[in-house]
Amino acid sequence: MSHAVATSRRTSVRWRVFTLIGVLTVVNLADRTSLSVGMPSIARDLHIAPSIQGIILSAFFWTYAAMQLPSGWLIDRFGPSRLIAGATLLWGAFQTLMFAVGGGLSLIILRLGLGAAEAPMFPAGGKLNALWLPPAERGRGAVLMDSGSYLGAAIGGIGIAWLIAVLGSWRLAFGIAGLITLALGIYVALTLRDDPATHPAIDATELTHIRQAGTSRPTTHPTDAGVTFRTAAPVMLGRIGWAMVNFGLLTWGPSYLAQARGLDLKQMGAATFAIFGAGFFGSLSAGFLADGMVAAGLTRRVVLRLLLTISGLAVFAAFLILPHIPSATSAVMLLAATDFMLCGGSLYWSLPSILAPPARAGLLGAWMNLAGSVGGIIVPIIAGLLLQATGTYTAVLVFFALCAALYILGTLLIPLPRGTT
Repeated sequence: MSHAVATSRRTSVRWRVFTLIGVLTVVNLADRTSLSVGMPSIARDLHIAPSIQGIILSAFFWTYAAMQLPSGWLIDRFGPSRLIAGATLLWGAFQTLMFAVGGGLSLIILRLGLGAAEAPMFPAGGKLNALWLPPAERGRGAVLMDSGSYLGAAIGGIGIAWLIAVLGSWRLAFGIAGLITLALGIYVALTLRDDPATHPAIDATELTHIRQAGTSRPTTHPTDAGVTFRTAAPVMLGRIGWAMVNFGLLTWGPSYLAQARGLDLKQMGAATFAIFGAGFFGSLSAGFLADGMVAAGLTRRVVLRLLLTISGLAVFAAFLILPHIPSATSAVMLLAATDFMLCGGSLYWSLPSILAPPARAGLLGAWMNLAGSVGGIIVPIIAGLLLQATGTYTAVLVFFALCAALYILGTLLIPLPRGTT
């Protein structure tokens, strides 16, 4: 009885922490994807061709990818909270400087800076998942973090479109977005902690709950010595396939809606909000469903493989169907359903805490995010070249379907340990 009373009165600081991480990922993706929504206006003002637009949209991922492994090392060495706070302040500064961009070259330079600054965010969040949550709650923790990215894409799309329309200036819109990020960075620096025991609001019952040994790891962990190639390679393969679909939608989706489906700026903002808003709910649904299925008696190994494979199959089919949808409204609805299923891939962020020992969770998260970043580098350029070569988006959509097939293959090859609950 005393245990039941203590449990009912347990604090929930860990969920406040992951709510904050979720807010950060909302802002992270809003800042990252705002250029995609603003690109039609920017390209028109600065006279930028589609192939060059692809390079500009890709530039973010050059430094984002290059900084993944250094970020993982820094996270494991100095702690995720410091890296998150510093990264937020730095990417806010680069976003604010978009106000003063003068042409294609300065756009590329600022996107390179933004990519480097945002690099630690997701690996650091994956590390916090291992530090702040017991094994039974890590599915929800992963999607609370990652779902913010889809909400950020939704809010960023409609927010930037609205600001540009109201202010009549994409420069002012980007400047305001950057100042909001700088304010959030200051708050994060003052409040976020690595060690739950050092948080002033946590109680002993919640701390015990967080530090429970659980049964999620087998007695002999496959990566006790570190992160092996056998573990990292399929995770990276699946992630790069997933990321090419995700970042393909984020970077070229708004232009597809405007050019192939004839949507104006306000319609494009609303459609972007609907599509990526559906992704937000898809991500949350996957996390809660995964933890619920585990609680019902299925192993996490079976649950993760099943849900991630279904996610990939649905996305693969949707992109093959999309070119044959004549109505713009129906196309937006299909893309929303597609993103709902795609964002079940948020469950990938529970993998570092399962496949790697706690001291290396940041590193495995960095390898995984490196693969996603490479996808982010490749896909805008390929999509731009396909579009310029063919003059239509059909080849681009088929390419996205092939990327979904790669996502499925990698998922099926991940060596999830037996007995993972």
